[in-house]
Amino acid sequence: MQNIYNISVEQVKGIGSQKGIILQQLGISSVGDLLDYYPYRYEDYRLRELHEVTDGEKITVQGIIYSQPSVQHFGKKKSRLYCKVYVGKRLISAVWFNQAYLKEKITPSRELILSGKWDQKRLQLTVSETEFSIENSKVAGTLQPVYSLNAKIGQKWMIKVITQALEQYQDHIPEVLPESILKKYDFLSRKEAIYALHVPSSVGEGKQARERMAYEELFLFQLKLQAYRSLNKRRADGIAHEVDNQAVVSFLDTLPFSLTSSQKEVLREIMRDMKSPYSMNRLLQGDVGSGKTIVAAIALFVAVKAGHQAALMVPTEILAEQHLQSLQRWFAPFQVEVALLTGSLTSKKRKDVIASLQMGMTHIVVGTHALIQEDVYFRSLSLVVTDEQHRFGVNQRSILRRKGMHPDVLTMTATPIPRTMAITAFGDMEVSTLKEMPKGRKQIKTYWVKHDMLERILHFIEKEVKAGRQAYIICPLIEESEKLDVQNAIDLHAMMQMTFSQLRIGLLHGQLHNDEKEEVMQQFHDNKVQVLVSTTVVEVGVDVPNATVMVIYDSDRFGLSQLHQLRGRVGRGEHQSYCILIADPKTETGVERMEVMTETNDGFEVSRRDLEIRGPGEFFGTKQSGLPEFHVADLSHDFALLEQAREDASFLVNQPQFWSDVQYTSLRDFLQRQDMFQSGLLD
Repeated sequence: MQNIYNISVEQVKGIGSQKGIILQQLGISSVGDLLDYYPYRYEDYRLRELHEVTDGEKITVQGIIYSQPSVQHFGKKKSRLYCKVYVGKRLISAVWFNQAYLKEKITPSRELILSGKWDQKRLQLTVSETEFSIENSKVAGTLQPVYSLNAKIGQKWMIKVITQALEQYQDHIPEVLPESILKKYDFLSRKEAIYALHVPSSVGEGKQARERMAYEELFLFQLKLQAYRSLNKRRADGIAHEVDNQAVVSFLDTLPFSLTSSQKEVLREIMRDMKSPYSMNRLLQGDVGSGKTIVAAIALFVAVKAGHQAALMVPTEILAEQHLQSLQRWFAPFQVEVALLTGSLTSKKRKDVIASLQMGMTHIVVGTHALIQEDVYFRSLSLVVTDEQHRFGVNQRSILRRKGMHPDVLTMTATPIPRTMAITAFGDMEVSTLKEMPKGRKQIKTYWVKHDMLERILHFIEKEVKAGRQAYIICPLIEESEKLDVQNAIDLHAMMQMTFSQLRIGLLHGQLHNDEKEEVMQQFHDNKVQVLVSTTVVEVGVDVPNATVMVIYDSDRFGLSQLHQLRGRVGRGEHQSYCILIADPKTETGVERMEVMTETNDGFEVSRRDLEIRGPGEFFGTKQSGLPEFHVADLSHDFALLEQAREDASFLVNQPQFWSDVQYTSLRDFLQRQDMFQSGLLD
């Protein structure tokens, strides 16, 4: 049987070399690519009765022309063609714009099929498509696919060539799902499902085809993740840390707070992984302020006390410097050397840090992307911790991991991930979740107000500052934009200086030099600056317990998870904190975001709603997270399919015969063709 993924798309009748080049721009180079290019929606041309349709719907009806047509011309080339049509027992108006040439064909008593937008109040159909041959209608009664195309390819041509490709190569479409799964769920064959997605005979068949192909996408991706996981469990080539329990107890005794029961439970999971000879691959997630950093610090401490080195990679220099200060403070009594490696270090300082790492004199290094440069080596790297991991690409995380001999990996996120996303994007990881907040942490009170309440907000900030507290004021842009009507940080800073002439007002944004950012943040931390005007550079990790007010301008322009992160910059001390969202949203999505923020402080609920509103690609940033771009599956709605696919994939990869049995050959070939397995995984 020919492999359709090795046959050039130009072999399909009707596709020449010129069209072949255009199709390549859509990622279509083979016949297989063309058949896998599914429609994103369907135009419904099934004949409808008027009593079952609603106002504004696009409908298709069969009717009989009742009156002579009339044409009105206006403008140079504009026209309006009008007549009365019987549809069933109702007389309606039919209107064609700029199609005066149809007048000769529209004669009383003639039958025709009309498609267009229905106006219930006027009993009028604005016609977009007309067919005069009832018996030979090409679209009436069908669901016509609509493809995502560029300006050089039309829908009719695409439908024609895909239909031709199906005619030529349908029998060569490979089946990739095991027979056992096809029988278990009574799925259509792959050949039947692909045909039905492009040419559905009914809504029911289309749904069947969609479910089968959605499951296939989820199953194949889960198979990849479960294979990684299975391989990792079979390879006892990790570092078995000898945990110094007494040292850990001594370290915990120096902390000015006690761990929550949730932190203790997560630590037990991490310690169990670190003690084993299998490489740890664990995701630590928890809401803003739930205490992930101290858990990670204890893991770093364990690695060092076991005679190794550890690395902590974070997305921003501000966050790296803050972690450095925390770790140096915590580890000072234990002779643990912590160094910083970021892009802003001088050449000499950078060389000194790298040399110290190579000699093993530095035990822990905290850094940004600078950690993954080629000339950075470790003497014995046994633990890699990545903070706000979704901000790093998959390759960036793996480069750091390769700087050690199969080190343990702990990835952290303060963006709580809905279970659907965690299973999909991180199915190869064990997941630990911090489910409770540290004792004494008060819930942040969140309010949504309009811009006309600014004066009251400023009075409130002044009241809090007089009580000894501090405030953030966040806005989306650094400088004025003609395109967006939003407050900008520079103008806002000037306005706040005039409003609060007796206070120190700081300004923080991404275009400042790193030493300037550090100075501003240090002044805010030390309460030498009472009000900090900033862009979203404070979103992650900045910790000022004395700050109690977070004001966010034009907050409807931020994503929900980002708003929740910003809100988490306050409420970190003993005092009651407040988040004030200033917004006049112009869209339903903007209003919905404001309502969600005022309804809940639960980061997991915020993330779930964010996923519903934005979809999975936007939620994480598909390219950055390693999350696949599914063509059929929808993570917002296919949760049950995803759970089942994960369970099936896990069962399959743990069957010894899977890797050798001939019935799985096409599945393995398919996965390898899609480069879904790393080299050596199938050895």
